[in-house]
Amino acid sequence: MLVPDSELFQANVRSTYNVVEAASKLGVKKIIIASSETTYSVCFAQGDSDYNAFPIEEEYDINPEDSYALSKVCGEKTARTFSRRFKNDIYALRIGNVIEPHEYAPNFPAFVSGETNRKRNAWSYIDARDLGQICDLCIKKDGLGFQVFNATNSFITIDLKEGQTTTSFLKEKCPNVEITRELGEREGPLSNRKIREVLGFKDEHDWKKYVN
Repeated sequence: MLVPDSELFQANVRSTYNVVEAASKLGVKKIIIASSETTYSVCFAQGDSDYNAFPIEEEYDINPEDSYALSKVCGEKTARTFSRRFKNDIYALRIGNVIEPHEYAPNFPAFVSGETNRKRNAWSYIDARDLGQICDLCIKKDGLGFQVFNATNSFITIDLKEGQTTTSFLKEKCPNVEITRELGEREGPLSNRKIREVLGFKDEHDWKKYVN
């Protein structure tokens, strides 16, 4: 909201295109780009909006209504185009709400108590250090061509009550949203199952380590 939507869109799309094109034509075989959780259509929607289904996985039908998320969708399409043409690996990370170490103490008590509505982030997050781990794993994993990965930690940012699970919490908060599979007891609604299974990601920074 610092510049007009059209300027934001042009800056994001053009910069991503220029970097991916230059790297591909110079023979770079591994490119990682920053996409966003906003592509899942709720984060910057006008008014209250529901997700299509839980858990939110990479095959989800993305249909945003804001220029920032649209620019990220264009970035993913650009990456796919150049990966097809140059046969290189380009991985797009749909990055969740990034939390730096100093942000746990002031912010997370309100997050996990429900005082702060985390629906726009699908009650999920990514620790900045774990995001660094994900980037490192992407660099080390070759031969996947174009891929999209949700870059999030594994656990929901709610202090679940006794007997409550992620699934029961989502049924309460989003009763009209389909739940396509049973989630783990504390599993984050923005699923990182793909990076765990394909890249071998393991959380090192569960928020419970830093918040009483």
